[in-house]
Amino acid sequence: MPRPLDGIRVIDLSYGPAGGMATMILGDFGAEVIKVEQPSGDPFRSLPSAPQWLRGKKSVALDLAQADAQRQLRELVKTADVVVSTFRPGSASQFGADYETLKADNPGLVYTHLTAFGPEGPLANLPAYEGVVAAKGGRMMAFEGTAPRTGPVFSALQVTHHAATQATVMGTVAALIARERTGEGQLVETSLLQGLMPYDMAGLALASLMARDAQKWAGAAPPGAISRMPTINYQPVMAKDGKWIQLGNLLQHLFDNFVAAADLADIFADERFAGSPATWAEEDREAFRDRMFNRMREKDSAEWQRIFVENGGVVSTIFQTTQDALSDPDLVLNGHVVEFPGGKKLIGPVARMTETPAEITDAFPGVGDDQGILGQPHEGWQPPVTSGPDGGALHGITVLDFSTIIAAPLGCTHLADLGARVIKVEQIGGDPWRWMGNGSLGAIKTNGGKESLSIDLKNPEGQEAIKRLIAQADVIVHNFRPGVPERLGMSYRHASEVNPGIVYVNVNGYGPLGPSAHRPATHPIPGAALGGATWQTGVMPTGTSLPELREGARRLFRANEVNPDPNTSAVVAATVTLGLYARQRHGVGQEIFVDMMGANAYANWDDFLTYEGKEPRALLDEDLRGNGPLNRLYETADGWVVLCAPLDVEWDEFVRLAAPELAGDARFASKQARDENAEVLTEILATLFAKRGADEWERLLGGAGLGCVRADGAGPGDYWHEAEQIAVNRFKETVVHAAHGEMERHGPMARMHGTPNTIASAPMAGQQGEAILRELGYDASEIARMRAEGVIWSEPGVPVTA
Repeated sequence: MPRPLDGIRVIDLSYGPAGGMATMILGDFGAEVIKVEQPSGDPFRSLPSAPQWLRGKKSVALDLAQADAQRQLRELVKTADVVVSTFRPGSASQFGADYETLKADNPGLVYTHLTAFGPEGPLANLPAYEGVVAAKGGRMMAFEGTAPRTGPVFSALQVTHHAATQATVMGTVAALIARERTGEGQLVETSLLQGLMPYDMAGLALASLMARDAQKWAGAAPPGAISRMPTINYQPVMAKDGKWIQLGNLLQHLFDNFVAAADLADIFADERFAGSPATWAEEDREAFRDRMFNRMREKDSAEWQRIFVENGGVVSTIFQTTQDALSDPDLVLNGHVVEFPGGKKLIGPVARMTETPAEITDAFPGVGDDQGILGQPHEGWQPPVTSGPDGGALHGITVLDFSTIIAAPLGCTHLADLGARVIKVEQIGGDPWRWMGNGSLGAIKTNGGKESLSIDLKNPEGQEAIKRLIAQADVIVHNFRPGVPERLGMSYRHASEVNPGIVYVNVNGYGPLGPSAHRPATHPIPGAALGGATWQTGVMPTGTSLPELREGARRLFRANEVNPDPNTSAVVAATVTLGLYARQRHGVGQEIFVDMMGANAYANWDDFLTYEGKEPRALLDEDLRGNGPLNRLYETADGWVVLCAPLDVEWDEFVRLAAPELAGDARFASKQARDENAEVLTEILATLFAKRGADEWERLLGGAGLGCVRADGAGPGDYWHEAEQIAVNRFKETVVHAAHGEMERHGPMARMHGTPNTIASAPMAGQQGEAILRELGYDASEIARMRAEGVIWSEPGVPVTA
């Protein structure tokens, strides 16, 4: 079977895992990936994850400081379709590897540049380390309180790498799609800082609205982090065997299912517990929480899971490590684990494409194994005879978004930012996420740039309207549970009968092939099941008294934050572009499967693999300051900094600038020596950092290009609203919302320089419904009748679009 990127040649000028994972995905789906690395090799080849992100590639060794090597690179790039680069801003030109130089001989070149903080601004020269970006971008302050202390908490899961990886894939493939229309390649830019965008759910919007009317929005701020307990719906609980179970029963019917399955149904007869737990009196809510703790201690975790699985409508999972997850039957049976001889296991494809599937290999090259490819002839891309209209990269593409809450809807917003027309088709009454806290700011985030049609999908007349809409669409994205699309007459079979070229993307919790296919899932489930929450917790709680259970649950809840949903969003967007390019190249529509479990396996890319001799994942200390002396938070004279300096060259520069007394100290002369003496080195550095202020350390070390920045600055929302780095790189935009007026939203995950991004606010529910129906051939009287009969709806006060 063909693959979407068959015949595409990618020159990988990246080093390390962020660019490496992106080009790995391109290779999985058919691209020929040629890694160009220095003669000593990519300095991050020693990472335990390297066999994963090097797989399927070829390697050419070139010393780009030499003129002849630069000439060889230019000749190689003449034959290429794509370059992926991670040079620090401004440095690529020193090696003849910048976009302007390389496109001169190849106007069809798509050049994707992945940096730490974007191409401009005061932080542009900092290294692309997760800890540096997470600290500066406020993510570590967002975790404040996970450990029972004040100050930032080291963020373990490398979400900026994950989201930026997927943005690299999405932007690159979108540019390839646009190339067939425009006849030209283009520069695509993304960054680890942009990789933080999906995880700030309402902070930027709230900060901008509070700047305009602080009194109106003051009540929308979250409670204090240290005292914050889980919602009852998302409560972690310890079972009899000491294992923790994560509950995720967000919606009322799911919570009711849990109450019945846990044999707590007597509360249904007690008026104190009527409705959502969020509306209960605090005293009653806390009494029920303690009752839950005690009830869950009566059975082992496996027995509770058996009960919950048999019920079918209870959202729950047992906390696992990422290594545990490699044997999880849902992950294995859905193809997210690929096993090779010798017990080696690697991550599977990012999505299951039924007509153009990925192929996974465990082979990876040594440095320079493929030097012979230099100078070989290769037939390159031929531009189209005529060019198409201007517009965004996905101009002319219509996406029907039937999904709800966060994961899939936010993925569709990323597509809207690339110029796709995205129509949110939502139930009468709107997507439930619209009414969940913060004045619907979360829903504004997840629906940016869309139009809204609120319609009764169970009504035959509503189904007929959807059938007409599908006939004109290019993509369907939904997160219905299995069986629902069939009952609504909009399964892939139904849709492809109307529109054979449809790209039909199912986004579910577990995927269709494992034992949990029928089960619902919400964001805490993959967080617990894939090991991210376990890693962030540091040390799993073991106390069994009620106060200890409450504190353990609080810590687990703070560790298991919103990231699993945005982790999935990033995969959804990248997958849609792959599906569209497959259709463009091979003329096939197809059904595609994405699930939250697999997407979050990709977010755990550093440890979702195993092989003989693999080093274990470095765990956080109990106080959640870091997982090694050179990947750690340190208190300073007036605050906190993070230090990320894993390479020998960085250690040498650190010593020269900050600790010359350590020069020549055999205990720290190599990475191995520093690892063996980690405890004493941590103590030495803690004493050192306490002698100066955080800003002074950032100026001294960060100013020299080392990974050291203040870590206790603004939280995410205020950072995005106020930081110079954001403004200089246009990482936020001012838009106008129909209900809230002017407000700020994040910019695109991938900035396209040849096909401009389209950044707009979100619609109110049903805002464009009548206009869409008119496009489908309905006249004014038919539309009025459909509204009167409840077939279509819009929220009160919506300015109906003409």
